[in-house]
Order: sequence, then structure tokens, then C-alpha cells
Amino acid sequence: MTKFVDRADAGRQLARRLDYLRSEPVVILGLPRGGVRVAFEVAKALDAPLDVIIVRKLGFPRQPELAMGAIGEGGARIHNADLLARSRVSEQELRTVEAREAVRLQERVTRLRPGRERVDLHGRVAVIVDDGIATGSTARVACMVARQLGATKVVLAAPVAPADALRGLPGADEVVCVSTPAHFVGVGCHYRDFSQTTDDEVVDLLDAAARRLQQRDRPAGSSG
Repeated sequence: MTKFVDRADAGRQLARRLDYLRSEPVVILGLPRGGVRVAFEVAKALDAPLDVIIVRKLGFPRQPELAMGAIGEGGARIHNADLLARSRVSEQELRTVEAREAVRLQERVTRLRPGRERVDLHGRVAVIVDDGIATGSTARVACMVARQLGATKVVLAAPVAPADALRGLPGADEVVCVSTPAHFVGVGCHYRDFSQTTDDEVVDLLDAAARRLQQRDRPAGSSG
């Protein structure tokens, strides 16, 4: 079983699988929070812009850890029709969860992009990066958001995921994964260090990535 040291190590390994995109007009989009640490390493290796793509899981009212769908920026949403059909969640309960998570999504956008414009995806290849994929509901809506924002191609990339989850991701043109273990328990089980990433760390990573591009594009001989 592949065991990553931490998210930075996972990002470097994932970047090697994505090197074929180096000549493409790519934008790396990390899923907050942990996915941004992985995405930072991918963006650095590919010398590409880094941004976040923000989505919220829609948890069942009585089992919030279980996703009945997800929502994202631009009004994108996806529902797990099979789970909803087997559950006793009413239409009103679903709308209530969506409304609550929409508020939290906007709060997260404001928190993670203070004074920063979203990277334009029109005509670009969007590489959506997470630290792992479990059910795939969040990844699917992230792909939808990227397309709504103008991406011409969507690549979903993660260090680890169960093979059956990857087969159910029609929103991505390509899926790249370092490890697809036969016995998948949880994303964190494939990391030695899976400590939580904070919002402040995400903002710092985005700032560092922006500085890297500014320094790269600064005219020769410029001091400021």
C-alpha cells in the first residue's frame, strides 16, 4: 500500500504523473483545505498558476459525514440520486442543507481569496487537485464548476482514491491518481502525517504561489 509522508510528498509524486501537461495552458485548482497543500507542489513543479476551487459537501441531516451531494461556486450542484432515493430526506430538508452550505461556501470564498481575483479559466486546462478521493461527490461538482467558469479541459488529480470512485467521475476529461488501493479505508490511512491544514495556511500557500509567478514574469534587471 502506498504511504505518503505528508501532503507535500504526495504533491510531488502527483506532479510527476502530471508532467505531460507542462506545455499546456494549465491552472492548478486545489480543493480546500488539504488539497491546496498537494496542489501547491503540483503548481510549483509545472510552473503554473494556483487557485482554489471551492465546493461544499451536502451532508445528510442525521448523518452529516455522509454526502448526499455537493455544491460549488457559480451555482453548480450535484445530488446522489441513489442515496436520496433510499433515504427519508424531504425536499425541504435538502433545501435547508443547501441554503446553509451556500452561506458557508461564500464565507470560504471571502476567507480564502481576500482581495484576490479568481484565476481566469477561459481557454485553460483546469487541473483539480485534492489530497484524496473517497466518494467522489465533491470532485464531481468541482469539475462542473471548472467547466462553468470556462475551462476547455478538466483533469482531476489526487494521490489516492478507490478505483470504483474514479470510474464514477464523468465530469473529468482525464483522471490521474498515484495509488488506487484494492482495500480503501480512508484517505488519511495512506498518509503518515495527515494533520489538518488551516485556512491561514491555504492563504499563505496561495500568496506564495502568486509571488512565484510575479518573480518569474518580472522583467530582467527589475528590482521591484
